[in-house]
Amino acid sequence: MKLLKILVVMAGAGMIAGTASAQESGTLKKIKETGVITLGVRDSSDPFSYLDDKQSYQGYSIDICMKVVGQVRNSLGMSELKVKMNPVTSATRIPLMANGTIDLECGSTTNNMERQKQVAFAPTTFVTANRILSKKSANIKTLADLKGKSVVSTSGTANLKQLTTLNADQNLGINILTAKDHAEAFLMVETGRAVAWVMDDILLASHAAKSKNPADYEVSKEALSVEPYGIMMRKDDPAFKKAVDTAVANLMRSGDINQIYNKWFMQPIPPKGITLNVPMSDQLKAVIAKPTDSGEPSAYAAVPEAQKAVLKKSKK
Repeated sequence: MKLLKILVVMAGAGMIAGTASAQESGTLKKIKETGVITLGVRDSSDPFSYLDDKQSYQGYSIDICMKVVGQVRNSLGMSELKVKMNPVTSATRIPLMANGTIDLECGSTTNNMERQKQVAFAPTTFVTANRILSKKSANIKTLADLKGKSVVSTSGTANLKQLTTLNADQNLGINILTAKDHAEAFLMVETGRAVAWVMDDILLASHAAKSKNPADYEVSKEALSVEPYGIMMRKDDPAFKKAVDTAVANLMRSGDINQIYNKWFMQPIPPKGITLNVPMSDQLKAVIAKPTDSGEPSAYAAVPEAQKAVLKKSKK
């Protein structure tokens, strides 16, 4: 009987040790052993993740990620945790996440069902829409107005994929150009190499606001899609995802997310001190009240017809 009790105690101890080991497996174990967490950051995804005039990375998504880093450090019982900033682009962010180069991607990445096959996402922290930026003189109001014209979108984005599909399906004859990042895409419109840039409206508005002549540009009222943004991490690492999800949920529950939002969307931001003046949307308020990592656009807002057509085709 005593032997049985000893075996039970030993088994219980093994289960506890096994649980602790599982909790620190994968990314958490890597972070604890190396003392480093690597963030994937962007050079020109203002105001989410970008380089300022001092060549320092900052933005809305980076502030959120730094809050997550603090909570991960505390949960692992670490007194210090070094943060490494690793530049990524729209095209490289998923490969660099998959191969272990970065641990969290802190940029402007859309969470959709296709990407969820490759990576995981934290609860949504912004909701935007795919629209069209052009010079007012071009008189571009809708997708149909782009027929036969040169239009740019950023390489590796869902926006580029949607534009390509719509162009083929509707026989628009658009000459689609690709830019390596958002800064290059805006420059192509600014210099006349492209008549328009198709991208998430908040990024379009941000680049227009900091340009030499902001009044020259306009963003279409017509939305081509709903785009929920989320912090990206590796797939099939439930312990790390739980830690990140909890940190983001705590940020929302405490109300700290409102302060971070106001800092980047309602107040002057570096380097030019421009205020975007973009009040928090009802869609984001709903997510903050009830956090979700859904990749379905319909979970956030009414889905535009252009997006419905693309989604329907992707499911065939």
